[in-house]
Amino acid sequence: MAGVTTTLNRTIAWDSAAPVRAETSEFRRTLRRFVRNRGAVIGAVVLLLIVLVALIAPLLAPYDPLVQNPTLSLQPPELLHPFGTDTLGRDMLSRVIIGSRQSLMVAVIAISIAASAGTLIGLLSGFYEGWVDLVLQRLIDIQLAFPGILLAMVIVAVLGAGLGNAMLAVGISLIPAYARMVRGSVLSTKPNAYIDAARVIGCGDLRLILVHILPNVAAPILVLSTVGVAWAILIGSSLSFLGLGAQPPFAEWGRDLSEGRNYLSVAWWISTFPGLAIMFTILSVNLLGDGLRDTLDPRLRQR
Repeated sequence: MAGVTTTLNRTIAWDSAAPVRAETSEFRRTLRRFVRNRGAVIGAVVLLLIVLVALIAPLLAPYDPLVQNPTLSLQPPELLHPFGTDTLGRDMLSRVIIGSRQSLMVAVIAISIAASAGTLIGLLSGFYEGWVDLVLQRLIDIQLAFPGILLAMVIVAVLGAGLGNAMLAVGISLIPAYARMVRGSVLSTKPNAYIDAARVIGCGDLRLILVHILPNVAAPILVLSTVGVAWAILIGSSLSFLGLGAQPPFAEWGRDLSEGRNYLSVAWWISTFPGLAIMFTILSVNLLGDGLRDTLDPRLRQR
């Protein structure tokens, strides 16, 4: 009897540990597929460095980016000022470092707004279909009639120029992409047998959406959010370039790029270094997003 009990206990322990080992094994396989993508790894490393710079920007900046020194106006890159100075004598290296905080903050908050609202609309539209789907999708169609940057400009023009309004405008302009993608994922998930089984055992709509459907569309949302960061940075910088985003004297890549456009022939460094910061950030985000897509999409996995 004791032997049977011991065997039974071991069997139960093995069965309970099996799902944990399966999840760990699947995670390792996913991580292995991601690491094999060199572009994704390079993008992740570069983006991690940029984020780290933004987090500790006050410690890295050699000068105060807001302090003006007219005697050092338009100084070319040198040892004391590796990125040169602008028309007011402000150190461009410090402005690029501090500006990373503003540009990344715009992207993160804008993507949070777009992902939250777009996911909610997509879930409701795909799950209930019928008139709910009709109404929500027609509203999305109206929004899609405007190019993203144009819609963001209109929103900022109505609300007023400023970094906060720019974040909101960028977030609203990116909602349709999430709504359409989540809706399609929900429509492809609903016919599965486990959804019908959950209904049979008494699961309500809210539990079905949050427990059984949302986890299955999480991977596409993650990939789209990663790629969306690049779009958010680009649109946010464009708004600041046009004077609708960050306002002087705050350091922001798009704003500094705009301030240097009139001095390209005599002070190329004012626009060049903020422009390079935007380029490398967007490139790293796109590489990371492509790698996540190849890793998480079952149709693109390389066995």
